[in-house]
Amino acid sequence: MTIKGIDVSSYQSSTYSTAGFDFVFVKATEGTSYINPKMAAQASHGRAAGLVVGFYHFLRGGNMKAQAKYFVEKCSSIAYDPLFADWEDSDVSNAQKDAFLAEVKRLRGTTHRVGLYCNRDYWLNRDTTSNAGDALWIADYVTAGKPRIQAAWKFHQYTDSPIDTNIGQFTDRAALKKWARKG
Repeated sequence: MTIKGIDVSSYQSSTYSTAGFDFVFVKATEGTSYINPKMAAQASHGRAAGLVVGFYHFLRGGNMKAQAKYFVEKCSSIAYDPLFADWEDSDVSNAQKDAFLAEVKRLRGTTHRVGLYCNRDYWLNRDTTSNAGDALWIADYVTAGKPRIQAAWKFHQYTDSPIDTNIGQFTDRAALKKWARKG
């Protein structure tokens, strides 16, 4: 009923283990000045193993249109790779989060799913619009598949040990690929 994946950033190897995983979400950018130096290699490694590859941008306070443009221009995505906003910085308001999602959707929404990553506290206590774009990716370190929220979610990050590990609400990898292709 669910599939398993990981998310990686510059803290992980470019040749992380892909055994038992169906997807990988790679940190691409942060703000308007940081690009993960391992992004291209990490994405290529996932693709070579047959994983569904997606990317995320760590939101920082500031101009959301500029951050969205930076993300889509610097990200190593190809058509149908899911794209996510990573909302963890307390200097980023709910309105800014929504503006970023809208701008990425405007720039890449015809060829990419655009979603939101955040932890349970942000979703329950900082979010005021329930806007997660095409998919909510929720972090809550509890039993896999049982995040403590009422909202519909597509991905659940349930642990960070030994690596950020997630499940997706898809029957199999093919169903995730179909969803990513907007099928």
